[in-house]
Amino acid sequence: MLVISTREFRDNQKSYLDKVDAGTEILIQRRKNKSYKIIPVTEDDTLMSKEEYHAMLERGFQSYKEGKGKEYTLEEIDELFGL
Repeated sequence: MLVISTREFRDNQKSYLDKVDAGTEILIQRRKNKSYKIIPVTEDDTLMSKEEYHAMLERGFQSYKEGKGKEYTLEEIDELFGL
């Protein structure tokens, strides 16, 4: 794991992001007790907030209660979402 300062990261962002893409783990230290690990986003990661996710689930539950829904197996859900 490579440990760098925030200044070092700012000055050489492209180089460090290329290293992360190549598999190097990078930890950015900020002050004494603050650190951040940089990792690439993968297909398994989501780009919605917890609140958005919960709201989406609530809408789905409500639709189902109103008889507008359909039951799916886990395999069907994975296929629908391309997982």
